[in-house]
Amino acid sequence: MTDETPADPRPGPTAAAAGCCGDGAAPAPTAPAPSVKPETTAAPAASCCAGPHRSAADGADPATEPACLATDPVCGMSVDLAKNKPKVSHADRTFHFCGQRCADRFAADPERFLDPEKRAAADAAAAATRDSAPPDTLFGCPMCPDQEQAGPGVCKVCGMALEPMGLPLAVPGENPELTDFRKRLVVAALFTTPLVLLAMGGHVGIPVAEWIGARTSQGIELLLALPVVAYSARPFFERAVASVRNRHPNMWTLIGLGVAVAFAYSLVAALAPGLFPAQMTHHGGTVDVYFEAAAVIVTLVLVGQILELKAREKTGDAIRTLIDMAPKTAARLQPDGSETRVPLSAIRPGDRLRVRPGEAVPTDGRLIEGASAIDESMLTGESKPIDKSKDDAVTGGTLNQSGSFVMAATRVGADTTLARIIAKVAVAQRSRAPMQQSADRVARWFVPAVGVVAALAFLGWLVFGPEPRLAYAIISAVSVLVIACPCALGLATPMTVMVATGRGARSGVLVRDAEALEALAAIDTLVIDKTGTLTQGRPRLTDVIALGSDSATAIASETELLRLAASLESLSEHPIAWAILAAARERGLSLSPASQMVAVPGKGLKGTVDGHLVRIGTLAFLRQEGVASLDGEIGLAMVAKRTRELSAAAKTAVLVAIDDRVAGILAVADAIRPSAAQALAELRTRKIEIVMATGDDPVTAATVARELGIYRVHAGLAPEDKSRLVSELKTTGRTVGFAGDGINDAIALSTAHVGIAMGGGTDAAIQSAGITLLNSDLRGLVRAHTLAMATVANIKTNLALAFGYNAVLIPVAAGVLYPAFGLLLSPMLAAAAMSLSSLSVIANSLSLNRLILK
Repeated sequence: MTDETPADPRPGPTAAAAGCCGDGAAPAPTAPAPSVKPETTAAPAASCCAGPHRSAADGADPATEPACLATDPVCGMSVDLAKNKPKVSHADRTFHFCGQRCADRFAADPERFLDPEKRAAADAAAAATRDSAPPDTLFGCPMCPDQEQAGPGVCKVCGMALEPMGLPLAVPGENPELTDFRKRLVVAALFTTPLVLLAMGGHVGIPVAEWIGARTSQGIELLLALPVVAYSARPFFERAVASVRNRHPNMWTLIGLGVAVAFAYSLVAALAPGLFPAQMTHHGGTVDVYFEAAAVIVTLVLVGQILELKAREKTGDAIRTLIDMAPKTAARLQPDGSETRVPLSAIRPGDRLRVRPGEAVPTDGRLIEGASAIDESMLTGESKPIDKSKDDAVTGGTLNQSGSFVMAATRVGADTTLARIIAKVAVAQRSRAPMQQSADRVARWFVPAVGVVAALAFLGWLVFGPEPRLAYAIISAVSVLVIACPCALGLATPMTVMVATGRGARSGVLVRDAEALEALAAIDTLVIDKTGTLTQGRPRLTDVIALGSDSATAIASETELLRLAASLESLSEHPIAWAILAAARERGLSLSPASQMVAVPGKGLKGTVDGHLVRIGTLAFLRQEGVASLDGEIGLAMVAKRTRELSAAAKTAVLVAIDDRVAGILAVADAIRPSAAQALAELRTRKIEIVMATGDDPVTAATVARELGIYRVHAGLAPEDKSRLVSELKTTGRTVGFAGDGINDAIALSTAHVGIAMGGGTDAAIQSAGITLLNSDLRGLVRAHTLAMATVANIKTNLALAFGYNAVLIPVAAGVLYPAFGLLLSPMLAAAAMSLSSLSVIANSLSLNRLILK
């Protein structure tokens, strides 16, 4: 547990002394004690003293405190026991606190505050955590994903400061680069303001240079510009030099070169004006200088970088929101029924936790007492609360709205749903979209090309420009160097991906990488599974048909048929298995242990129950296994007929064989999801063709397809058949998405251009998918597609802004408008435009946060 309270200089805490308030607390124990129990504070007797609330800093000594005062073991304040202050019982002693916050912190980890050595170590660790990242933290570049290293530094490719990888706020506090640039901006602003007034004052009616003389004015300008260039611009020069050394020219190469040229030219002009031709010399022997241009460039670039860094921090807001959803402590129930408020890190699987109305669920688990309505919008994007009762699963970070309940923790720490979501979003935010490849190719040649343009501009003005030619040549070359900003090109995709993945996570759309988003936006065909995707995935048993009995199997009743089938299905995770198990429980059947279970995905399963070989699955599976019909008039043809009749009623028929004989049929029905028809209709308006692919019976599949308006149906498919269908569609030039939820969908999910796993599905399906819908509601498909299209459009806009900016303003900076309009862009305006280009890209990316996903 980390803490922000400075270490207490006193030797240790002291509990309330026995006295007028009757709490009889002894001095703090030296050994840990097992439990902490918050108490309801009772007001002391009226005769108790009304002593002051003092701390050790005020001279209070715990050893000599009067009996009506106690020392808060957390903050060290003296607590007046005559006032109604919180108190906590621990190890048969009572400790008093100045406020509820201190009481809660003590209850969460009492030994920290009772053991001076442990407290000192914890405070030191907390201070270290605040000051720096953990030693094993990897730092990476937001623009160059392949650039990472242990510890902070600068990207060798683009020169951008590296950021801690993984979850945001890995380094608590402000970005160190932002802090450093702020300090440098203060210095730059202090010296640049009078410098600009001195150099440009004549244009606004304050001719300071004329009052003090040109030579004196230039000397003062040099002194004012020197700290700006030497101190404030130092990171620019360091990164520019590093870019040349690493053979990766970038924006800092251009900025460093531009500032250096402007300052060096002005320095020579101020100190040795005689070196310049007479055409450039004014009355008094002076030559024009551009110290103010160099200083203003540095100042404006710093302003732009600070605004950019602050804007970039906002891209992590979505993950921070998710992190903040998890409470920091939980109320753990002790064996004796008492509650202890403990930090989340202390929770273990199996712990019983109490959750009251208005509190966030601390971790994943299941209800064991009580009932409530849970707001799961952080997972699903749906605001309607979900009713929960005994044995229902609850997810850490969701909000308990009404009732109080007790839950048993099942998954804690990094294994919780929320932690895994955060981790996946963090990884996705660093992924690279294929669309970025074109920008990367341009950026690779961009800086050298800008250098060539600057050189040509310099030569053009020097040869063909008006007098003073050298001054014009330098101004145009510096403007070209400064205004060209490859940073905007590099940020175009990463910023959008970071915002989009976070926005999706808040609406129940979990993105594996940027490539998945780009592929989803392009799909024209969606192949979709039936069971668990189009249907609710919670089928119920509707029919139990025993086909007869013989001496070999001793199967004589529907009850025994169901009991044996449920015993084997208890080892399966298939939705049909859940329906069979639920029906057996409802009838109070006693199940037997099953062994040697083998599942054949998409077909069936087999195993041993009570000495019988039990097979459950399709007719094709039983034939493949060599199963025959029971002796008598009912043959396999009749079984097939009964199966078709059930399928026509939208029921899925499952055959049960006992010891190589067909013994009966179990029929289950799975209701269509209420949102399915609306979601599929919306996707069709976006010119996406819907194709059903299912392992279910063709008649059942056709019945569901008719209700949903699906005209292409492929039924009775094995897992490899679904994958083959996707591959065939791809070979015809279709861009294919596949949506499913089961183990048998994993191959097809991987085969499609983009796989979409329903949140209620298996881990195998989710791992195979590029997009995961945390809610099984099919409207999530519409939300995901909306997000994907908006993301791609945003990236295209960013690239257009970056390319368009450079295409238009670099020629202007070079002076193409001067012959016709007499316009020449100053280096100062070039610096402002350069900063605005990056900010425009970031602002456009952040606009995705306002995207409405219905």
